Amino acid sequence: MSETLLVTGASGQLGRLVLEALLTSGKVAATSIIATSRDPGSLAAYAEKGVQTRRADFDDPASLETAFAGADRVLVVSTDALDVPGKRLVQHTAAINAAKAAGAKHILYTSMPNPDNSAVSFAHEHLGSEQAVKATGLPYTILRNGWYQENLFMGLPHAFGAGKWYTSAGDGKIAHIARADIAAAIAGAMLSASDESKTYTLTGPVARTAAEIAAIGSRIVGKPLDVVDVTDEQLSAGLAGAGLPPFLIPVVVSFDTNTREGKIDMVTGDAEALAGKPLTTLETFFETNKAAFAG
Repeated sequence: MSETLLVTGASGQLGRLVLEALLTSGKVAATSIIATSRDPGSLAAYAEKGVQTRRADFDDPASLETAFAGADRVLVVSTDALDVPGKRLVQHTAAINAAKAAGAKHILYTSMPNPDNSAVSFAHEHLGSEQAVKATGLPYTILRNGWYQENLFMGLPHAFGAGKWYTSAGDGKIAHIARADIAAAIAGAMLSASDESKTYTLTGPVARTAAEIAAIGSRIVGKPLDVVDVTDEQLSAGLAGAGLPPFLIPVVVSFDTNTREGKIDMVTGDAEALAGKPLTTLETFFETNKAAFAG
């Protein structure tokens, strides 16, 4: 591939996996990849492989145009700045506009499913970021990342310890997908030679309720896990009692609200098509991480 590819947030959990997927694809030279981070020193191992590493801080717009110089396809990985409402939209817009100013030919952005019809508290930030991408007038790829299998680490280890999983998701379903599978799909999109603007929704192969997830996990982990249905208000109180930071409580509760309302129950073949390989099943995820859930 002759184009130069740029990955932002390359030292983060998703960005690093995208970088690894690009390097192992055999379709792009390391020297044709630019990896950016607020701390480029954290990417030293990739620099040794020939990857160009640069500093890019979304809170420092002046750093971005220089960081993005020479990149043909720019992947803007959404940030995790949830503590200040609206901050991510400002960050993403700065990066998107800098990519255009630097001469990018194609912008890719990691969004979320149904940002225009979601109960998730930060959905509007993703929707605004998608609109900023489209406003550049450049060809784009929007990758609406489904819920990671790894998100189950946030609550299930404690739930297995107590034998009870408190949730307000009701009978709503989610098709969880491994973070590495999303990264492989993103890498596939970056390596595409297409200039067509597209939006993909990246999900796992099967949507399941909390009860169905608990049953699979219980069987594989070897510990009982009963699902206890609660209201959003009860879940919020429980999270507060568990010591979750106040700013995160409405975010987490909104995930369950969104699930209960059937706004993230979609299943698509986009991730497998872009990754070019079968996806990690939920059963495999529990088998691989059995010790973490067994405690």
